[in-house]
Amino acid sequence: MLDVAKMDVTLPPPAVAEDIQLGALLAACDVQPTAPLAFAYEGRTIRPGYHVTEVKAGQFAALDCGGSPEAWSEIFVQLWDVVDGDRTHMTAGKFAAIIRKVSEHVGLDLSARLTFEVSDGVSPMQLHCAGSPVSADGVLRVALSPRAASCKPRDRWLEQRKASACCAPSTNKEPCCG
Repeated sequence: MLDVAKMDVTLPPPAVAEDIQLGALLAACDVQPTAPLAFAYEGRTIRPGYHVTEVKAGQFAALDCGGSPEAWSEIFVQLWDVVDGDRTHMTAGKFAAIIRKVSEHVGLDLSARLTFEVSDGVSPMQLHCAGSPVSADGVLRVALSPRAASCKPRDRWLEQRKASACCAPSTNKEPCCG
């Protein structure tokens, strides 16, 4: 167990995008099917010729660093950030159609965690989570943020501590494997 006196536990976990679920992203695409869908990452917008090169569904079972079992489903959408002739950003409707076609064959869980794998074909793929789509100037924009590693026991402990901060005394004992 980590000694809480030796670590700064007042800091929240690293800031990440909202971690939107696949169903919520598809619903936003359905509202504006003709709007261009543009993803933003690393301070820039994905290039207009981007491709959805792969959509994967996974079921994961793991043991976290505190010895607790974890299980979740996750959808990975791979985006290839390239210039492709004079193409424009794909429409939200086309993106939704691609995802639904995959779902017909793979059976995607609309409530699954959603991760975007992004690469320009030269740099290694980077993992991102997505925020809620925002419509501006006729474009549906989705902000992608790097998916950071975390310590799930510490994250749960911080959430419990935050939830009970006004109601119960703190034990100041952080559950983690150290």
